[in-house]
Amino acid sequence: MTDGAGGSGASDASDASDGSGASGASGASGSVDADRPGGPAPLHRDRRVVLVVAVLATFVVGLDSSVVNVALPSIGRELGGGIVVQQWTVDAYLVTLGALILVAGSVSDLVGRVRVVTWGLVLFGLASVACAIAPTGGVLVGARAVQGVGGALVTPSSLALVIAAYRGAARARAIGTWTAWSSASVIAGPVIGGVVVDSIGWRWVFVLTAAPIAVTIPLVRRVTGDVRATDRPAIDVVGAGLAVLGVGALVLGLIEQERLGWASPLVVVALAVGVGALAVFVPWERRVAAPLLPLDLFRARSFTVGNLTTLAVYGALGLSGFTVTLFLQEVWGLSAWLAGVATLPPTLVLLGFSTTVGRWSGRTGPRWFMAGGPVLAGLGVLVMLGAGDRPRYFATVFPGMLLMGVGLTLMVAPLTSAVLGSVAETRAGVGSAVNNAVARIASLVLVALAGVVLGADGMSVAGFHRAVVVMAALLVAGGTVSAIGIRNPRRDRPTLADAVPSE
Repeated sequence: MTDGAGGSGASDASDASDGSGASGASGASGSVDADRPGGPAPLHRDRRVVLVVAVLATFVVGLDSSVVNVALPSIGRELGGGIVVQQWTVDAYLVTLGALILVAGSVSDLVGRVRVVTWGLVLFGLASVACAIAPTGGVLVGARAVQGVGGALVTPSSLALVIAAYRGAARARAIGTWTAWSSASVIAGPVIGGVVVDSIGWRWVFVLTAAPIAVTIPLVRRVTGDVRATDRPAIDVVGAGLAVLGVGALVLGLIEQERLGWASPLVVVALAVGVGALAVFVPWERRVAAPLLPLDLFRARSFTVGNLTTLAVYGALGLSGFTVTLFLQEVWGLSAWLAGVATLPPTLVLLGFSTTVGRWSGRTGPRWFMAGGPVLAGLGVLVMLGAGDRPRYFATVFPGMLLMGVGLTLMVAPLTSAVLGSVAETRAGVGSAVNNAVARIASLVLVALAGVVLGADGMSVAGFHRAVVVMAALLVAGGTVSAIGIRNPRRDRPTLADAVPSE
């Protein structure tokens, strides 16, 4: 999944209005000006450290975004609040992550990716501890929001480190590895969380997500080079405020409508404020000198189409992660760990084949991988329409999850390469941030709409089937957009990836 953003020379060279710089590297002492052509290549030893750091940092954030899903029934039983608290436990994290990840991308390009990754990991670890000891639902939701801030700092910077450290074919392989593990963390979360919840309790899932940070921070300190912009633009504070207000208010209205109804003053005002803030956000970004969301990035065809695909696909995945685990536990009565194991097939497929797919797409282009993958995943989701009141896992959910995993594996690494292959290396942080923000916001909006999709009775067979149809429609839409909009690079003309050595 990006997280759906990454980069290699997979997109058409003419598509990249900024270029797709291969200069700048981690592995030289001190900071490297990424916009200086032909910057020093990183040492192989240091490149491996960079990749391990990026994988571990992203794994922690991805794990936390999904591990909590399987703990929701236990959280609800202990802290109360029904589906509203369950939704906010997921969405408080996604609101701050999705809204602030754009700021974090700009900050990482400004002050350096290593420094921002370190800040994010420390904040994330402290917030995880606060989640683990939360005495009420309100405290838990607040701590989850702080976790999202830490995640926003980590996600774009970790991928941008990989973009700076690798070139050519080596970059495509590194992105495939990063993609496999970041995607696996999101999908493996329910498995790991289920075992923890059933054995020692839901609070320990947050201890689990904090533990890898103790290993990652010392490794971050071994990264001896960094990439940062040479100009020092101001941070778009107003744009950040509009993004947080717009996304947060919109999600507040969507979630609270289930409890209060669409006619509630709180719901009406929240939705109006959210829509209004987002409506002001775009013209503000056009006029400000250093925009939070550089709209000129969307001049690159692959960047625009890739983000539209991300919007559809990750909206479907967000709804899937929320509804499938709840259905398995609340309708089929599976334990938390069994519900987690039931969602394992996509993880195994991603881990096994993402690097290979990344290499294939680097050679042939991303178009048909990005088109066919989501459609295949959508067909897999539709298989789960056979799920009823009685558990029939191997006839319904298992084949559906397996096909979905194959489809995601075909799509994720090529999508990552197509999006950031059209962004200059000095803007890799903000480019990654935009794509990740799109993925997170799509996910949180669909989770916020889960109550509407499931209906007044909450989780039921009929409600789950409605969610399945919505997921499949979004996945097929994502594949269709890619088939129409993505263009493979022409092999008869050189690309940047061809111009530099891969090792």
